Amino acid sequence: MVLSFIAFVIVFSIVVLVHELGHFIAARKAGVKVYEFSIGFPFSPRLCTLFHHKETEFTLRLLPLGGFVSFSKDGDEGADDLFRASYSNRALIMSAGSLFNIAFAFLIFVPVFIAGKHIPFIDAVFASAKTVLGIFSGTVIFIFNIFSGNGSMEGLSGPVGIAVMAGKATGMGFLNLIYFTGVLSMSLGIMNLFPLPALDGGQLVMLLIESVRKKPLRLKTYQAVNLIGFALFIILSVFVTYKDVVKLIA
Repeated sequence: MVLSFIAFVIVFSIVVLVHELGHFIAARKAGVKVYEFSIGFPFSPRLCTLFHHKETEFTLRLLPLGGFVSFSKDGDEGADDLFRASYSNRALIMSAGSLFNIAFAFLIFVPVFIAGKHIPFIDAVFASAKTVLGIFSGTVIFIFNIFSGNGSMEGLSGPVGIAVMAGKATGMGFLNLIYFTGVLSMSLGIMNLFPLPALDGGQLVMLLIESVRKKPLRLKTYQAVNLIGFALFIILSVFVTYKDVVKLIA
């Protein structure tokens, strides 16, 4: 169990770090200031500042799961650079995290196939692309079926379930753990693109509404949507974690 937890923390932290790095790089390229790049759960206390680069503080939070980038010194009310950016730049910033996750998965699948299947580089590239497409379509269909009422949530896992899977992958060897990291990166990237409040996809929907009405949404609207989305996310996480614990005990 300890090995599963350690493997889960390491793998999940890497995947989240890649996601936030996508947001960070896209923002920097668009000229949008990033005031904090944090490793750890957003609402947990700050342990330390690792280093500074330009206006960005790179920090470590108490709870190791998660991460975030902050475009403001004073919360959402100060994120002026982000809201002043063009629609295209804001869309790129919001989607870059997921795009980085998908690209990261593709890149790490290649050496896994070369070492595990003993195939040439070009064949491994094609196998990686095929795997990425397969995971993408499978995840989209799975989530769509859940929300349309045509599927169940049995295949949905929370932190406990993912930790168990990480432990199993570790027990099957290093290549299996790397492959699992790629699958988790893909899942995180795809899930974040779904048009749900508090996710990157939800932010993209609100951005689309702004572009259609040719008028920015009120800051309070963004805050309300994010708050509702976060509350729903916590409820879902508790439910899925409970389901994972029951399954583990059984």
